[in-house]
Amino acid sequence: MPTLSVFMDVPMMHKLEGTLLKTYKQDDYPDKMFLAYKVCMTNEGQPWVSLVVNKTRLQIAQDPSLNYEYLPMIGMKSFIQASLELLFGKYSQAIVENRVGGVHTVGDSGAFQLGAQFLKTWLRDAQVVCMISTQKEPYGIVFQDMGFTVYEYCIWDPKHLCMDSNIFLDVVEQMPRDCILVIGNITDCKWTQSQLAKLMLTIKNKRIFPFFDIPCQGLSTGDLEEDAEILQYFVSQGFEFFCSQSLSKNFGIYDEGLGMLVVATLNNQHLLCVLSQLMNYTQALWLNPPARGARIITSILCNPALQGEWKQSLKEVVENIMLIKEKVKEKLRLLGTPGSWDHITEQTGTHGYLGLSHQQVEYLIKKKHIYMPKSTRINFTCINASNIDYITQSINEAILFTKNS
Repeated sequence: MPTLSVFMDVPMMHKLEGTLLKTYKQDDYPDKMFLAYKVCMTNEGQPWVSLVVNKTRLQIAQDPSLNYEYLPMIGMKSFIQASLELLFGKYSQAIVENRVGGVHTVGDSGAFQLGAQFLKTWLRDAQVVCMISTQKEPYGIVFQDMGFTVYEYCIWDPKHLCMDSNIFLDVVEQMPRDCILVIGNITDCKWTQSQLAKLMLTIKNKRIFPFFDIPCQGLSTGDLEEDAEILQYFVSQGFEFFCSQSLSKNFGIYDEGLGMLVVATLNNQHLLCVLSQLMNYTQALWLNPPARGARIITSILCNPALQGEWKQSLKEVVENIMLIKEKVKEKLRLLGTPGSWDHITEQTGTHGYLGLSHQQVEYLIKKKHIYMPKSTRINFTCINASNIDYITQSINEAILFTKNS
């Protein structure tokens, strides 16, 4: 006998995937291009994976001595230690003093989910989260679901085509006391010593709690230490903070969804107390994190030869990205495209802003079947020898068309 479903009033959720990607998939044009993929791509248009990862994965799969018991709630301890040394440096004073630690998390957003849960309980005065990054970040919804009021700010200046540290300082100065400051990927934001001193003083005086995001250490400049410079500066100044450390992109194991919530405290006693509370929350969230990705990364980071191979692969990727950007800039110059394109090569990492208008983006999508966000922040690894001429010619055409219309 049929009965009414308890789910009959549940509507279909829209935008499960981005509207841009959905429109791209519905486009029947055979030579369409999508320049907004999240992952680092190869010249063949496939997700990049470090060669040493493939080699290590095979070795682990063939190891008969592996123990497949559940990991502890905190995660694989050797993975946590290796990740902390990657982030802060092997001989970091904070590591020596045992005032930094971490919890092995699931997925890129797992660290934010875990951190937000803790902050909601123990930072009772914190009602506001301010997020500053080079782009709109996906984890704002995590804080919103926890009941925080979330404000987002982008430090990209579309008028001057650069990252502006003054925007960052202005936002921090206007933030309310006792709030949470989520600092996204700001590698391209250049600081003077006086600006850093001002930033530190404001954060301290307003009792702002920093929450960093390190999504792809090593893939911005090719230098692991330089990519984590702002974080290392904060810890050297004795600040307490959380950090979401993602290790999926810089190893090329996106499907493993691997990360860590890093905790920096004033001393070891505080660290142990915080970690104990975080482990309590993991019981409700995922209990035990997955092991395979952590095994791969630990094997690489704890073996000097394998780590050297991995670091070299990062440098090669970054050099290739810079070469792509140089070629794009040069081709636009040779085409006589109006405007300066120096900002393309002044940005680091896989993604960067083209600096086009919304009208020009619409032209590229509708007329040339080249898909990119309205912000024009594209993945430069999507550009290769087979499509660079079409893309640069189309950009030139879009600018000339909108200029004359």
